[in-house]
Amino acid sequence: MTAPRITTSFGATTTAAEVVAGIDLTGRRAVVTGGASGIGVETARALAGAGAEVTLAVRDTAAGERAAEDITGSTGTKQVLVAPLELADPASVAAFADAWTGPLHLLVGNAGVMATPLTRTPQGWELQFATNHLGHFHLANRLLPALRAAGGARIVSVSSGAHRRSGIDFDDIHFHRRSYEPWAAYGQSKTANVLFAVEATRRWAGDGVYANALHPGSIRTNLQRHVDQAEIEALRRATPGVAPWKTVQQGAATSVLLATSPLLEGVGGRYFEDCNEAGPHRSGTSTGVAAYALDEQAAQRLWEISAATLGR
Repeated sequence: MTAPRITTSFGATTTAAEVVAGIDLTGRRAVVTGGASGIGVETARALAGAGAEVTLAVRDTAAGERAAEDITGSTGTKQVLVAPLELADPASVAAFADAWTGPLHLLVGNAGVMATPLTRTPQGWELQFATNHLGHFHLANRLLPALRAAGGARIVSVSSGAHRRSGIDFDDIHFHRRSYEPWAAYGQSKTANVLFAVEATRRWAGDGVYANALHPGSIRTNLQRHVDQAEIEALRRATPGVAPWKTVQQGAATSVLLATSPLLEGVGGRYFEDCNEAGPHRSGTSTGVAAYALDEQAAQRLWEISAATLGR
């Protein structure tokens, strides 16, 4: 029997502050990857403003400190911490997780790279897949004891509507044989973010750990630093029914909803957009979730490949 789709009174123009209004996160601890800029800052601001202790897990700790000061200034809370994390470097992920002590209630996998030129990590992994999926997969697995210790934890996997551009090419994930196309690589990594939420929930729900994925919307941030703006606008014009640009505060709203809403208690393995659970994607539209991104067999296969890739 299919579970009913989760709907809310919020929508595309709702802000993160509006989503979290009236919610008390006192005593909760959160990690937001990529919390130094873009929607990561606004996600962290909303969580901190509701009383959570928030750790910004960032590549650039100086930028992270500036973001932490800004959040403290706007919320009055001093419970905003900064720690180094390079998702494409397994040693950095391990170091971050090993340094963590105590429970972790909220893990927001927000950081990412978009449409980069072909770049490989020292291990030979394609950079977008390594950063957007493998790094977050590794981080969640290493932090699993802390998530279990929370007695009810949530993982928020920031995907994208671009997942509809590509499923997982299990025969050549890292573009060793096929021609590299930046948007296909990005789409594949974003599909992986959804499949991660599906399989993480299947494996960890018994431990009280649930994961959901989301599309934040189109927001102008430094995520697009590798892409010419004219190219982005051309892609948008070619997309049927494309939604208007969102502000960063609106872009963070769905992440904050998944992290905090009582409606998501004990719910996982789903995909949301505009603060509501998405329906199936229909051809000729720019909304909804592709069936392959929720495929349980693909999710299990990707998990096993990811674990083997990382030597887990």
